[in-house]
Amino acid sequence: MKLLWTKEALLRLEEIEDYISRDNPVAGIKFVEKLIAVTEKIVNHPEKGRIVPELSLNSIRELIYKNYRIVYLIKKHSIDILTVFEGHQLLKKEEILKVKNE
Repeated sequence: MKLLWTKEALLRLEEIEDYISRDNPVAGIKFVEKLIAVTEKIVNHPEKGRIVPELSLNSIRELIYKNYRIVYLIKKHSIDILTVFEGHQLLKKEEILKVKNE
């Protein structure tokens, strides 16, 4: 199974790295690398993450790392990382559902 990152998710990773790098550039890079490493663990076990509570769709799940939510879509031959965001923020359902239907 392939692991694919949407443009939205890559943009969010860049924003996270930029934010953390303001205080410590090395920490920003390492944190984003860890977020990526966490996602790689789901390739063989895509249902490892929990179903996103706001959506209640079996195919859209999330992993939690520290205070970040990594939302992904399970497809037949791939796992698409849809977005990454801080857990205290609300999930933008319309963005997730738009990407899911593309």
